[in-house]
Amino acid sequence: MSNVQPLLKEIKIGELTLKNRIVMAPMTRNRANNTENRPTELQAKHYAQRASAGLIITCGSQVSKKAVGYINTPGIYSEAQVDGWKLVTKAVHKNNGKIFIQLWHVGRMSHPDLHDGEPPFAPSAINPKSKSFTFEGFKDTVIPKAMTIDDIKQTIQDFKNAASNAMKAGFDGVEIHSSNGYLFHQFFTKCSNNRTDEYGGSIENRARFLFEVIDAIKTVMPENRIGARLNPSFHDIFGITIDKETIPTFEYIVEKLNNYNLAYLHLSEPFTDVTNVPFSEPNIARHFRPLYKGTLMINNEFNQEIGNRVLQEDLADLVAFGKLFISNPDLPIRFELNGDLAPWDKTTFYTPGEKGYTDYSLLTEI
Repeated sequence: MSNVQPLLKEIKIGELTLKNRIVMAPMTRNRANNTENRPTELQAKHYAQRASAGLIITCGSQVSKKAVGYINTPGIYSEAQVDGWKLVTKAVHKNNGKIFIQLWHVGRMSHPDLHDGEPPFAPSAINPKSKSFTFEGFKDTVIPKAMTIDDIKQTIQDFKNAASNAMKAGFDGVEIHSSNGYLFHQFFTKCSNNRTDEYGGSIENRARFLFEVIDAIKTVMPENRIGARLNPSFHDIFGITIDKETIPTFEYIVEKLNNYNLAYLHLSEPFTDVTNVPFSEPNIARHFRPLYKGTLMINNEFNQEIGNRVLQEDLADLVAFGKLFISNPDLPIRFELNGDLAPWDKTTFYTPGEKGYTDYSLLTEI
């Protein structure tokens, strides 16, 4: 067994045993192009094709209508959406896979066109000066509505309801998308949060929203079925910039997460080169591994060789792959056989339909 690639070894997270350490990363795919934003048989086929992953994390699924930021993304707040996701979980489980749903709120990274003309929610009324993907194409973001305490409490309830719906839909767990410049990340950073109440100012206050959401979710599902995603060195994207409190903020969050019995913590290596960015941390897994005592997942455009090395060096327990899973539905099998990898077509990443979604070949079909 010593010759088995680290990526192909079993691992237990909570009460779940994963057949390998290869995770299908969450990726926005914009295929829920129906009036109810519900998954269909198309999504069921897509995820079932990829059930050889140790764990699948779905594309981001908005927890409410206020949470949406992109066209044609699936929700997890309505009965119709729950019924749609049941098709997905049933298909994945039939293929002996495990699947978590990613719970999502984009905050200010949205547009009034997606909210009946109303501005999107955010911790503070600060425009990210970015672009939002609407039905009329990309449009400039606007000044968002600073959330009231009642808005925050309702959003916490929305995450709790979404987690409850996820359990009804048959998911093995949930991942909180507290990353990549979206709502949680907007609370974390001073560039997007200038509040003076209990959700702003100090590091503890800016992190409060995440922990209140976790505390709410764990009342409707086991703590060890909850994952959280963070991107500490996310910089110069969606209006987020690193400052001297950025890494200390994430150190505080990661260390406090040790108080929870989570399924995993999912970290991303920097999306952009931050080598020369003051106060940044270019080596996320290496920096945060000693701080987190639970199961650690890492990702960002790794290949098979790097993924195995990360595990061999004990920098993480799980490795998530994104684009490689788009064009190689049976990626773990290809890794096992050291087989050829098919290239992806980025022009179909966010378009509707089967093309670039369910039409990539399995090795058994080649």
